[in-house]
Amino acid sequence: MSVLVLNASYEAINVCNLRRALKMVFKGTAQTEEVSEAKIHSPRAAIQVPHVIRLVNYVHVPRSAVKFSRRNVLVRDQYTCQYCEQHFPTSLLTLDHVMPLSRGGKTTWENVVTACKKCNNKKGNQRLYEAQMQLKRQPKTPSILTYLQLNRHFRGYHPSWRKYLYIN
Repeated sequence: MSVLVLNASYEAINVCNLRRALKMVFKGTAQTEEVSEAKIHSPRAAIQVPHVIRLVNYVHVPRSAVKFSRRNVLVRDQYTCQYCEQHFPTSLLTLDHVMPLSRGGKTTWENVVTACKKCNNKKGNQRLYEAQMQLKRQPKTPSILTYLQLNRHFRGYHPSWRKYLYIN
């Protein structure tokens, strides 16, 4: 189960698992904001399962705090090939360097996109104009809020998150 983590200012900053959320609540670094009907029982107590927790102290989060990883690039690109614009399962997607590494490209948010195997093979070690291909949209570093909003489609989230993520 996923739990939304808010900064002390009620700004969404992360999603963590239930175990991590409960540790933060018990240590006193976070407070429960939204709970479910479900409870976790121990020999001495019954604790309601949190959906949303808020940090007690404000934590400065850099604007580009989303970690670069294969999974996060797939979430940013919504599991869609950025060349042919088709949706694919994870196993049929690759990461493609828009400017190939061999030509001075870097592994950064701005140079890596999701591509199906067919399009990645077609592009190969070429630049976009050489392969006569176009990107669906220009890759960029997602903000944490954008990432959390996209991530909600691909991970479980609870309707109580809506007001914190500004979802209609």
